[in-house]
Amino acid sequence: MELRALPTRSRRHWVRYALPAAGVVVLLAGGGFAAFETDTVEGYWAGVWWALSLITTVGFAGAAPQTLAGRLLSAVLMVLGFGLLAMLTAAVASLFVREAELPAEELELRLDAQLLAELRDVRERLERIESRLPDA
Repeated sequence: MELRALPTRSRRHWVRYALPAAGVVVLLAGGGFAAFETDTVEGYWAGVWWALSLITTVGFAGAAPQTLAGRLLSAVLMVLGFGLLAMLTAAVASLFVREAELPAEELELRLDAQLLAELRDVRERLERIESRLPDA
């Protein structure tokens, strides 16, 4: 059995998917607002502007929605926007924390490599000892 260090993976890999997904949500929600809020939203692009203002946590660009579907769509956009803003803020903050942790992480990786080398040595020595023992 070969011992190997576990691969590291970026904790911020989700950003490359979340931002385009948020853009698609804004475009789709713009169509929803144009369809549901015909008295408040004048057309598709006004609906997109409304959706963009909601998902960026700015608030309503004009009057509040009048229909239940418009209110539900607004609520979903507000929650998604708040969550996305929180996650992006955390991702940026983690960049600064990561820089501070790099020396400690490098030391930990060196120690891990030393421990793996020692374990390989112990395994090889044990195999040599076992090979000299008579079969029971």
